[in-house]
Amino acid sequence: MSDITACGPATKKLCERAYELHKQTEYQRLAGISVAHLYNLRKSTPYQRQRFTFEKTRPKAALIGERKKPRANGEPGFIRIDTVHQGDQDKHKGVYHINAVDEVTQFEVVCTVEKISEHYLIPAIEQILDCFPFVIQGFHSDNGSEYINYKVAELLQKLLVEFTKSRSRQTNDNALVESKNGSVVRKLFGYAHIPQRWAPLINEFNHKVLFPYVNYHRPCYFPKTVIDSKGKEKKTYPYESMMTPYDKLKSIEKAENYLKPDITFEILDKAALSQTDDQAAEYLQKERSKLFKTIHERDLKSG
Repeated sequence: MSDITACGPATKKLCERAYELHKQTEYQRLAGISVAHLYNLRKSTPYQRQRFTFEKTRPKAALIGERKKPRANGEPGFIRIDTVHQGDQDKHKGVYHINAVDEVTQFEVVCTVEKISEHYLIPAIEQILDCFPFVIQGFHSDNGSEYINYKVAELLQKLLVEFTKSRSRQTNDNALVESKNGSVVRKLFGYAHIPQRWAPLINEFNHKVLFPYVNYHRPCYFPKTVIDSKGKEKKTYPYESMMTPYDKLKSIEKAENYLKPDITFEILDKAALSQTDDQAAEYLQKERSKLFKTIHERDLKSG
């Protein structure tokens, strides 16, 4: 099971899916592996340092977007978006990853651009919105100037998408996408500088390889809200609620009503079942290695 992004329970879930869904008999014993044992294997200090990522938001006052926590009410189409910068070197900026995650289904789209200026960002946002199989209803960002500007607001208004932004001193408003920055983007691309000229090649990898993998083959935790005796809400993350974003989408009542007009579950099923989870993980690893080999070798030749 060659998945570099899966946690202990996710690895267990992948083994179960391989045996039960994809009928891979070689995973029969692994399907019953202990989650506790998997966690014991992942307690090393180097792993912990790379696994958890914390980034501070730079606030910027602007009368664009409503400052509130969006309320999805169990409906797909309310996305959280954030930017991940791929390092500096000799005063040269690296590429930027634009990461968008749906709040309810955890469907995820990553788009890589050379810069976060208007020239690059607006087409990237259009591409991101187009990749989601369901209609986008809400767009939530932190207070970074790349999103809080009139061009982005104009685009979202044209598409009838609600534009909200994080509140002051409310660090959890954009926590979902920030956690995905660490568990998906940083695990795949690391922290080292990647020159901006490689943005188109990385973005092609995101679209062809990363998008189908994280949405059809990578299980995620989904919270359940429990109300205690004092009436306080508490979120739990039971193993039984772990599933892929696509499975979560299909589990929503009348889910077909949220799909875009030209999308059906028959079309999505073909994409989801075209590979087993194991095949998708191996393909991701293979293409990632090929991508970094190309970048490294050509950078050496160019000096």
